[in-house]
Amino acid sequence: MINTPLGHRGMVTAPHHMAAEAGRDVLREGGTAVEAMVTAAAVIAVVYPHMNAIGGDGFWLVGEAGQRPSGIDACGPAAGLASRDWYQAQGTTTIPARGPLAALTVPGTVGGWMAALAQPNATSGRMPVARLMAPAVAMAREGVPTTAGQEALTRQKLDGLQDIPGFAETFLADDLSVPQRGDRLIQRRLGDTLEQLGRAGLGDFYQGDVAQSLAHDLEALGSPLRLDDFTGYKAQVVDPLSITSRDTQLYNMPPPTQGLASLMILGVFDRLRVPDGEGFAHIHGLIEATKQAFRVRDAEVTDPEWMRTQAVDLLDARHLDSAAAAIDPQRAAPWPHPAAPGDTVWMGAVDANGQATSFIQSIYWEFGAGIVLPESGVLMQNRGMSFGLTPDHPQALEPGRSPFHTLNPAMATFADGRHMLYGTMGGEGQPQTQAAVFTRHARFGMPLQAAVTAPRWLLGRTWGDSSTGLKVESRLPDAVIQALTEAGHAVEVVEPFDGMMGHAGAIVRHPDGLLEGATDPRSDGAVATV
Repeated sequence: MINTPLGHRGMVTAPHHMAAEAGRDVLREGGTAVEAMVTAAAVIAVVYPHMNAIGGDGFWLVGEAGQRPSGIDACGPAAGLASRDWYQAQGTTTIPARGPLAALTVPGTVGGWMAALAQPNATSGRMPVARLMAPAVAMAREGVPTTAGQEALTRQKLDGLQDIPGFAETFLADDLSVPQRGDRLIQRRLGDTLEQLGRAGLGDFYQGDVAQSLAHDLEALGSPLRLDDFTGYKAQVVDPLSITSRDTQLYNMPPPTQGLASLMILGVFDRLRVPDGEGFAHIHGLIEATKQAFRVRDAEVTDPEWMRTQAVDLLDARHLDSAAAAIDPQRAAPWPHPAAPGDTVWMGAVDANGQATSFIQSIYWEFGAGIVLPESGVLMQNRGMSFGLTPDHPQALEPGRSPFHTLNPAMATFADGRHMLYGTMGGEGQPQTQAAVFTRHARFGMPLQAAVTAPRWLLGRTWGDSSTGLKVESRLPDAVIQALTEAGHAVEVVEPFDGMMGHAGAIVRHPDGLLEGATDPRSDGAVATV
């Protein structure tokens, strides 16, 4: 039997136990879910650097049961200098995946922390920012144990990272070998930067000494980012996308994220009327709904200013009905389709008053651009490499344009008063894992932790992987794997609890205040309760 952790006074789930515990401590001291999440976000940027950093982006949903949540888009745009002509003048026809030229978008996540703390419904301000940053400062300076995941990814990606400025001195041992699981990872310069943000305020990242340091180092290394890009940035408060799914209102982020795809999968799956979970009809139905959603996503989703069709129109009943009608309940539609990798963390928090946060933070690929800025110790994302350098590219680079994001935190409010927040890392896998966890728990009654632990599948490519077929964990029943193969899916069986399946988590708050939480055994995570 798989037990689901329970609580009443507050709960945090995160893919690293130190982040969950640090957020829990904030709740224990009377802090809000938003304040707990800011602390957890700072900590996980220290302890999980292969997955995220304060040099990356973030997205939030913040709300309470029965209320429409607010969304926060903390995605930084392309630099003012980052034009196609500028890159061609650098002698490149494509944006590199690593190095200074890959660091071309403003890191937005710290701006998202600011926006979350400033929300009217955040009831924050009780705790000084210095308190919120303190655990991350201590961990960066004193060091934390290297995780098995960081060791494996450093070893796997070493050839492309070891010569990137700042990487080796930050993430390799003194003899330039790969640190092993349990070795102490110390990031003193990052600790100093986080302490400065606590002392001067988070705005210092964009308007103060930290901003000047970041801009100076980036320009010296050859990035197109400049101080004006930082001073002109502000995270945006946005209205989430939403659909009604039976007795549930589902919420996710609008473009430039793939939140539309996550909602579309669930809306299309509803229309298939699958009666039972865990069998062929459930898994095949979600896979085929994913194909329909990804085709729409890839054709339409970009910076909202460049979209041909409004996202809300792509989620109307007519579009969902048409997508569902295109699915053969017995046969797989043709695949593969282009896919994008990504490295991310999802975390959730609920406080004693019922405020809930669904939060995601990312640097795109593992270790992002790979560059660690010499003064600040900040690792930069490579989200901008998703842009193209030709005018006809669906994500053609333009100064100030927002890149496409796989990131999409999710929430759901049920008619019976329950409130669910859930999400995962994993690039292409994010909408699929969200759909698996949600349908297992909300549609087919699986206990929350079991819904996260249960064997998963992945259509397409995710972090650390290049194949685009259907990968399924070997723990799926043999009969289901056989049925999927006979239906025409290009099935590849992978190891149980394979990290490519993402690091999912979820929290459900019941009307009486009971909290249920789940964390992924594929991660280093924990559910921490007050």
